[in-house]
Amino acid sequence: MIPHEGDVFVGTAVQVEPFGTFIEHPQGAHGLLHGETVEVGARVEVRVLHSDAETRRFSLTTV
Repeated sequence: MIPHEGDVFVGTAVQVEPFGTFIEHPQGAHGLLHGETVEVGARVEVRVLHSDAETRRFSLTTV
């Protein structure tokens, strides 16, 4: 299951890349917090900007 557009949740930063940070949803899916660097292991409150159930990808912004 992936979150829907507009959902807000607290996730855990699991991987940092030059283009952003991957955040793990409490149910295991990973979304991209584009353009922001968050220390791995940090918990961050985010909102889902776009969600694609077919590819199981979603993009995030901080709240």
